[in-house]
Amino acid sequence: MKNLSLALACIAFWAFGCKGGGNQNNTPITGIASQSEQPAEAVSESTIDGNTMTYKGHTYTVSGEFNSPGKIPTAFVTFTNIPFDYEEFEAVYNGLLGKSIQGTAAMIPMAIEMYARNAAVGERCFNLLCNSDATVSGITRILKTKLVPSEHAPANDPYIQRYMAAALLKGAKADNAYSPDMPYTVEMAASPNGVHNVTGGTDTFIYIIAEGWDTVQRGVEIFQADGSTMYKVYNCPSCYTQCKNIKGEWQGLQ
Repeated sequence: MKNLSLALACIAFWAFGCKGGGNQNNTPITGIASQSEQPAEAVSESTIDGNTMTYKGHTYTVSGEFNSPGKIPTAFVTFTNIPFDYEEFEAVYNGLLGKSIQGTAAMIPMAIEMYARNAAVGERCFNLLCNSDATVSGITRILKTKLVPSEHAPANDPYIQRYMAAALLKGAKADNAYSPDMPYTVEMAASPNGVHNVTGGTDTFIYIIAEGWDTVQRGVEIFQADGSTMYKVYNCPSCYTQCKNIKGEWQGLQ
């Protein structure tokens, strides 16, 4: 009889514990969150509709084409935000912008701004965007001195131009403290240098049209390897040379 009572007591104790009697807050003891506690996630982080890609609420659109060379823009990329991180930059490049000449060129100011925010992230962006290590090192060597204050060039030194990426966007100029139109737009036109067959691929010369310099045409060379559907930046030195010094206080890019 005594053994039967002991057995019944053990069974009751076991049942009480399984019902959560030792866990006053009723939290799952397995450590797995219930469905209501799981973070809400979209079915897909990105969608593509024709020439427009949306990534986590940020929208990127490619339009136009390169007709005749000059100062009149004929190709455009509009976007609502600078990519939030490298993952977004990579997704947008692979999903849409890297598949066209204008899309690839428009990612230059994005990468410059991302470098200014975080040099390591920005360098990863340029490694993806550019066709060679030499191109990347040439760009980042200058950006390190132009965007990052140092003991030799503090933040208030006119040589430090934190607003350089904004200077490549439509509507931004020194007189309005480099405040671009919204949505952000990179305007482009064909260059008279045209298209050239080179070893391993094709080079196309274009202009980014921007008002941050004395001349509005900023030369860009875009490379496409034979057999590839993607484009790369081969050269763009005029996009990170000294622009006009700002008048007023720069408000940043979103």
